[in-house]
Amino acid sequence: MVIVGGGDPTISGTPGSSVYPGAATLDDLVNQVKQKGEVTKVLFDLSRYAGEPLGPQWESADIGGGSVAPIVPFMVDGGRVDPKNINGARTGSPGQAAAEAFAQRIGAPGATVGTAPQGAQVLGEVKSAPIEQLVDNMMQISDNVLTEAIAREIAIKSGNEPSFAGGVKAVRDVLTKNGFDLTGASFVDGSGLSASNKIPAKLLTDVLTAAAKPTLDDPRTAKLRPLLTALPVAGGSGTLAGRYGGNASDGKGWVRAKTGTLTGVNALAGMVVDVDGRVLVFAFMSASNRNAELEVRPALDVMAAALRGCGCS
Repeated sequence: MVIVGGGDPTISGTPGSSVYPGAATLDDLVNQVKQKGEVTKVLFDLSRYAGEPLGPQWESADIGGGSVAPIVPFMVDGGRVDPKNINGARTGSPGQAAAEAFAQRIGAPGATVGTAPQGAQVLGEVKSAPIEQLVDNMMQISDNVLTEAIAREIAIKSGNEPSFAGGVKAVRDVLTKNGFDLTGASFVDGSGLSASNKIPAKLLTDVLTAAAKPTLDDPRTAKLRPLLTALPVAGGSGTLAGRYGGNASDGKGWVRAKTGTLTGVNALAGMVVDVDGRVLVFAFMSASNRNAELEVRPALDVMAAALRGCGCS
């Protein structure tokens, strides 16, 4: 049998241990196939995606560091070694690891790369959670692998090559079509993990402004409104759950924002309701080699919290 990767990186290898709500399970796929008969050989087909599996200027250390895995259309738990550990190490061969896990459970001796013949009988199938839920999860836990998979699926949907270049083109095309000014923006991947990416703070705030408009007279607002509920809440959820203590405590529960982290770079973009009830959007970026955990991110949090109390008129 041949496992054909369909682009879902969230398949759960260990039920009950996934960081992805609503994930399909490898066991479900195994059980479906078992009902069709004995399997003596397992192949896996990764041809859904094109190009290199690692993005431009990605650092190999980021795989062991837990930031990313090679982007292939079949993996379990986003390539994590420990499925419960959001920030834990990932494998450098996620397709091979997932196929071998399947083979072991089905009773076959290992797995090798192969291609499914045209018109082959379907022995089983599992599907991801809906795209809206995947986007929400991506935003909450800042998952680079899930982000890159979504970028490739957008590329496929829009007729572009399912690669880093194709995903970037698809994203730029959608933003341009919706009237966003991309002057100064340079994208080379979907997640922003490469140091070659450049994005103006104004582009981030333009998108947030469109999402946060109080009326729906702008057609972009209805499309982007779900972005706001997907943003982590200061001191409450996702990547901001453990932040906004001390000098930033005034922003706890009021700031909603997405983090951005590279070596020497930290960013925070989102929205806050000020004491006058106004919705403010912001994008803060820092390029500093000072301690990110103890100095840089707390400073960004203090800035966002200050907007809560500004009473701007």
